[in-house]
Amino acid sequence: MKISRRIGAALSAAALGLTLAACGTDETTTPEPGDGGETTASQEMGTITLGFIPAWTDGLSTAYLLENQLTEMGYDVEMETVGEAALLYQAVSSGDIDMYPSAWPEVTHASYMEQYGDDIEDVGTYYENAKLTWAVPTYMEDVNSIEDLQGMADTFDGQIIGIEPSAGLTEASQDSVIPEYELGDEYELVTSSTTAMLAELQSATNAEEPIVVTLWRPFWANATFPVKDLEDPLGALGEAEGLHFLGTSTFSADFPEAAEWIGQLELSDEEYGSLEDMVVNEYDDGQEAEAVEAWIEANPDVLPELPETT
Repeated sequence: MKISRRIGAALSAAALGLTLAACGTDETTTPEPGDGGETTASQEMGTITLGFIPAWTDGLSTAYLLENQLTEMGYDVEMETVGEAALLYQAVSSGDIDMYPSAWPEVTHASYMEQYGDDIEDVGTYYENAKLTWAVPTYMEDVNSIEDLQGMADTFDGQIIGIEPSAGLTEASQDSVIPEYELGDEYELVTSSTTAMLAELQSATNAEEPIVVTLWRPFWANATFPVKDLEDPLGALGEAEGLHFLGTSTFSADFPEAAEWIGQLELSDEEYGSLEDMVVNEYDDGQEAEAVEAWIEANPDVLPELPETT
């Protein structure tokens, strides 16, 4: 039931598109008359706006991790939820958002980097082995490769269940995988949202019915649902890539302490997996901050040491 509640909540959030969310902490105070106009520590450090797509739980998890640590440093942190990857890259490049905390710029979002990359700073890479996949349920023992989908359209109602139309995974699936494996005459790539895809996957696996979905690693759904990656012998989905923290072109100049700390952050498969599982599955919606605090307490030696700030 927890998965179903999260799917429904995230779908509602994603449908809002580019919306301001007052999720961050705000220590800024208005000086009272006669108090000398003192400023708080967070006013001196500045405000950092983090943008993420709520249905993409890598960005959701790392955004709340950064919120926790940047707040500890003395920054104000604000959150903005965004409905599409293209809008997120555009917002970072224009300075409307200060950081996208889990970007795929090497392969999956390469086209967005070509368009907006001149106005974006790559602040660091926290994970090195991200990969796009297509997947089917583990009970489909005779389907182990994308090649095996040829001639099986009737089994899957002629549909590949995808995610957001602007996602890099969608572009790779439509422009590379389907033509290279000659699936275009048999299948339609159905796009809507990550949460809608997960709802379809949950329904199909509960009933042990056939389904093909577009997925990626790292992603909590790979452990939660009985799915397996399909082999990609033609390499149509591309090589593994890193997950990056992308900031505005002046991010390091504007927030030097934050940039230095973020640039040191690295997570292994196990560390990242435990973070995402804690945020997505162990705690309810609206408790992401509490989930991150619990993860930090359980993993005291993973994060870089916070800098001393004045």
